[in-house]
Amino acid sequence: MIIKLNTPFYLARQKEEKITKPLTVKEKVKADRLFMMILLILTIVGAVVMV
Repeated sequence: MIIKLNTPFYLARQKEEKITKPLTVKEKVKADRLFMMILLILTIVGAVVMV
């Protein structure tokens, strides 16, 4: 009887490649707005802490 072990080589063969699709303009705008909001909040918090 042969026992199959979960070795890294076995798992590497099972791994499926993730297909990435390019971001749409709408998704880019949403990510940019989120990033700018985080920067704005950090700037305000930093200004309050420094005063």
